[in-house]
Amino acid sequence: MNKETKVLISRIIISLLLFISAFMVLQNLIKIILFIISYIIIGFDIIKEAIENIFHGEFFDENFLMTVATFGAFAIGEYPEAVMVMWLYQIGECFQDHAAEKSRNSITELMNIRPDFANIEKDGEIIQVDPKDLKIDDVIIVKPGEKVPLDGTIINGESALDTSALTGESLPRKVTIGMDVFSGCINTSGLLTIKVTKVYSESTVSKILELVENASSKKAKAENFITKFAKIYTPVVVILALCLAFIPPLIIPNANLFDYISRACSFLVISCPCALVISVPLGFFAGIGGASKNGILIKGGNYLETLSHTKTVVLDKTGTLTKGTFKVTKINAINISEEKLIEYSALAELTSTHPIGDSIKKAYGKDLDINRVKDVKEISGKGIYAKVDDNEILIGNAKLLKSNNISFNEEKIPGTITYVALNNNYAGYIIISDEIKDEAKDAIKNLKKENQVVMLTGDNKEVALDVAKKLEIDTVYAELLPSDKVQEVEDILKNSNGSTIFVGDGINDAPVLTRADIGIAMGGLGSDAAVEAADVVIMDDDISKIDTAIKLSKRTLNIVRLNIAFAIIVKIVVLVLSACGLADMWLAVLADVGVSLLSILNSMRALKKI
Repeated sequence: MNKETKVLISRIIISLLLFISAFMVLQNLIKIILFIISYIIIGFDIIKEAIENIFHGEFFDENFLMTVATFGAFAIGEYPEAVMVMWLYQIGECFQDHAAEKSRNSITELMNIRPDFANIEKDGEIIQVDPKDLKIDDVIIVKPGEKVPLDGTIINGESALDTSALTGESLPRKVTIGMDVFSGCINTSGLLTIKVTKVYSESTVSKILELVENASSKKAKAENFITKFAKIYTPVVVILALCLAFIPPLIIPNANLFDYISRACSFLVISCPCALVISVPLGFFAGIGGASKNGILIKGGNYLETLSHTKTVVLDKTGTLTKGTFKVTKINAINISEEKLIEYSALAELTSTHPIGDSIKKAYGKDLDINRVKDVKEISGKGIYAKVDDNEILIGNAKLLKSNNISFNEEKIPGTITYVALNNNYAGYIIISDEIKDEAKDAIKNLKKENQVVMLTGDNKEVALDVAKKLEIDTVYAELLPSDKVQEVEDILKNSNGSTIFVGDGINDAPVLTRADIGIAMGGLGSDAAVEAADVVIMDDDISKIDTAIKLSKRTLNIVRLNIAFAIIVKIVVLVLSACGLADMWLAVLADVGVSLLSILNSMRALKKI
């Protein structure tokens, strides 16, 4: 709960205590003073807002209506009603503030991908400098474990880069001389010498940070319903009140001017949209509560409303549609059994900490005897050589087999292909792939019933198309950097006739999450930056909850609309009775409170799980 909401709750409590105290006092003057103090405490900000809006040319909003109506109540001596009207209004505001409280401030945690320094060689020594001070063609040195500070081309060294901060792909990328590297990646193994190709302000990491900081300003904010309603409702009731005060005395013989002015003031008090004001935020608040019971965190009522208009769902691949963990998905053995191929491969990878090696060892699933393995050598950028039971094993990429003049067929299959040679003869290959989530296919099927579904990923095209085919996703864009993803979502937003959702889980998804109409993050395994940048968080990473969230939002909007329709109908009836002199102030207040209570009970339906 933020500071402003806590202050508002304190004001409501203090005002209520003074309001109750006024009824216990017998002396009339003290009673009036207590009502006035209670009114000022609870309503001064609304009066202030109304006056400021008048100076800005905005005469007819809910603040103006509340101020005029309650002043009218004071003018005709209906002090308790004036305080109660303002009090009910502020309770509604309190609920709305609480429901809309956002946690975006901690998005600054994304700044962890910002490199703090760059290494350069000067007079035979390596010194640290600010990346912002370097120019194109400067040469930098990146040690193992350090972030690549600037975009550039490798001029010396080989290594594996953790690119997850940029592409979301958890499998390290092998790099060598002549290859381009992007800032924000982490050098996991060898020493790299890099020639700078972009200054810091134009680097990949700088662009990501800029996108996150500025993209949210492009998102249209859903205008408060009551404000829109008040632009029409307020001037109408003010004009009607003026007509009620002055026209009847002019055309009705012996009509009492003061009586009709009092009736007009009552009309204004009755016209205060308290039940409306409280029913809308309460409905959204209950909807948010119902979503939380389903493991879905929705950060505000406006996001719930936008979610109900969804027409396009855009999904990241790794960690969203897939588990983000790699496993052996195929073994193709030649002149050797599959069991022996995976056994020899696992033993060769015994000392490796690489995700590929871990996947192969896990696939073998048995105890490994290190005494069977000797002469293990890691061949940088290619793979591993080892002796297993006096058999020479080569396991790695196609370059490894080519460099050892081993004849084989290079495969074009989705996934990471690891080739194996036994005693200088080709023995087959092992495919390591990211697993598709168990619930993904059914989730996509449900989403496609009413929405267009699109997949964006930083992974290679073959893998992306394979996943899209298995999940029956018709539109897919692959090999995208964060800025590319933002551009694709921008294009989708231009052509969409409803809300566009983006679902992701990595730091690299943060700019797109803030740009889409609704950003949904996977909260279980997703990065902190993605969770903070998102408008909706699915706490258990179950993508079937996307469809649940959309259904919840539509149910909530239906409940809110029912509350609004009911409140307006009751309000019109009581206004007509008031204009005819058949309804006094207390009936108006009781009707308002009654509608509010019924709205609360109706809103509770939104708390039910789907």
